[in-house]
Amino acid sequence: MTENPAGTNVFIAPATNLFIFHGTEGYPEENWFPWLKQKLEEKGCKVFVPQFPSPPVIPAKIDEWFDVLKDYKKYINEDTILIGHSLGGIFTLRVLEQLKHPVKAAFFVGTPVGVKPILNYDRDEAFSGFAFDWESIKKNAQYFSVFHSDNDNYVSLGNGKKLAKNLGIELNFVLNAGHFNTKSGFTKFDQLLNDVNKVLQS
Repeated sequence: MTENPAGTNVFIAPATNLFIFHGTEGYPEENWFPWLKQKLEEKGCKVFVPQFPSPPVIPAKIDEWFDVLKDYKKYINEDTILIGHSLGGIFTLRVLEQLKHPVKAAFFVGTPVGVKPILNYDRDEAFSGFAFDWESIKKNAQYFSVFHSDNDNYVSLGNGKKLAKNLGIELNFVLNAGHFNTKSGFTKFDQLLNDVNKVLQS
């Protein structure tokens, strides 16, 4: 409860914390991340796009990613929204496996879950080399959404289908979207923004 300039007590809801996790060799300023961050901050969200260690050629280490996430632990609660692109989607799944409480929603964009062909999947085996705990994952988010395209030359469409099936939801199929990156023309992502807005309004 806080007081407005007129002296009337009014309730102001806390800002929704939202995370965007980049993929292999990724960084916070690439693709649609800055655009989505700005759009959601305009709605009062607190948006984090952490930089994770993912150097070229050398495999990403999931323990190092969790070490980075420790700095943001206080911002992960039952109103938090997680968005993972590519390898960041696998990391989102691994985060959901370990949470002690559910988050509000989890979104997955071009996420690999073991259906080959997948570029770099074996290289980043610390993320993907063992089975997912789907039971824990499904318990730890109130809402799920999966986006995948038919012409993703990094992560084949079967991955999106498998991920959606394991989460018990319908796949958001986007025609000719590639890997949802700048190379594919994705410096904006209106469909994802609209889906996130629905969750924010629920």
